[in-house]
Amino acid sequence: MNRAIKLIWDFKGDEAKEIAKHHVVHINEFAIKENIELVASGIDTINEMHTIAYMVVIEPQMIAVRDALKPHRGELYDI
Repeated sequence: MNRAIKLIWDFKGDEAKEIAKHHVVHINEFAIKENIELVASGIDTINEMHTIAYMVVIEPQMIAVRDALKPHRGELYDI
């Protein structure tokens, strides 16, 4: 069974939430275009000045996604 990896992009500042929402649009477009099995994507607001955009992929696809989209960090994700 493959593990899932959550790839994360951090956005900070007054417009962090709106920028993160827009980034998720591009994450989803990329997944469709590149035939990536997207487990999940979305945003999480940490506080009013920090929001993350994320996508969750299965481990074998993580390296290709990481190299193409340059996330700020990643972590294991429970499916």
